[in-house]
Amino acid sequence: MESTTRISERSFEDLLDESVRLHGHLCAGQVLGVRLAVLGLRLLGIDDPRGQDRRSFMVYVEIDRCASDAIQSVTGCSLGKRSLRWVDYGIMAATFVHLKTGKAYRIIAREESRELSRKYCPEIEDKYRRQLQAYKLMNDDELFKVQEVEVEVPASDLPGRP
Repeated sequence: MESTTRISERSFEDLLDESVRLHGHLCAGQVLGVRLAVLGLRLLGIDDPRGQDRRSFMVYVEIDRCASDAIQSVTGCSLGKRSLRWVDYGIMAATFVHLKTGKAYRIIAREESRELSRKYCPEIEDKYRRQLQAYKLMNDDELFKVQEVEVEVPASDLPGRP
């Protein structure tokens, strides 16, 4: 178990290892999801998502694949806590909403990052292994498109007891 809940005090590899334990296997979606979650939290100014900040934000995920488990693992948000919502757009994206400030950011994984993985790891022939390794190396701007958005969260959708 991690010794701290503060994201700034945990390494990427530690967050990824924890995510893999939850999800069951390592894949490029796990790498993307961990990176996406860390970026989303940073944009909101959330450093302790499982501690003092746990009731300050919620996340909408747009795909029901591997990255969603990684986002859950890093943020501590879950469907059962009503802090993680799934909207089925079939896009590798998530929207992070700060419930106290109203700030919200939609982060979309760039499709072109798949092809860009060749630049980062040309020696790896298998595209899945290449993407997994390259996604660890790429900068956020190469991996993600960030949009500041407005999200109105109805009182009935807020985390916690209905």
